[in-house]
Amino acid sequence: MQHELEPETAATRRRYDRASTYYDWQVWPMELLGMKRFRRVVLARVTGPRVLEVGVGTGINLPDYPAGLDVDAIDLSPGMLARARRRGGIQARVHLHEMDVQTLAFSDGSFNTVVATCVFCSVPDPVIGLREIRRVLAPGGRAVLLEHVRPGGRRLGAMFDRLDPLVSRAGPHINRRTVENVRAAGFTIEVEQNLWSDILKLIVAR
Repeated sequence: MQHELEPETAATRRRYDRASTYYDWQVWPMELLGMKRFRRVVLARVTGPRVLEVGVGTGINLPDYPAGLDVDAIDLSPGMLARARRRGGIQARVHLHEMDVQTLAFSDGSFNTVVATCVFCSVPDPVIGLREIRRVLAPGGRAVLLEHVRPGGRRLGAMFDRLDPLVSRAGPHINRRTVENVRAAGFTIEVEQNLWSDILKLIVAR
């Protein structure tokens, strides 16, 4: 039996359930502008044999995992998972689960790599979620994250702060300080690479 979700988590689930019917069309322009290439940069750093992807969404990453990996992929939204189940071209062994990253149902040290692509902008308490993925990483394992974050420039950062309450009503937060959150969760950051200005980052942490 699933526990009752906190109000903000339940609202996030409802939002992504609604978006699941058009999500792939919504992100398609960004995929053409470079997101597909950036996702492949992330997945090139994955080591197995056991991988966890959090916030799998409609399964857009799943065809790019190589054969031989065991991938547990979770999402909060049943609607998103329904789309992921229909994703074709998958070579890895993939197991889909409806699950909240803030309360992972996996044992400590279960995974060699944890992957997230543009997820922690939407997790209600990102530090709790990041602590959970650190808990389920095996010794020597790494989290590999592709995240959009609050820009560092004073004026642009302030603009993102002003816009965030409006934008986050219907979508993700745009002013998350995810690098700082990763450190707050107890990780050591090995790689912090700007992929698009300083707004989209590759973060590798252990």
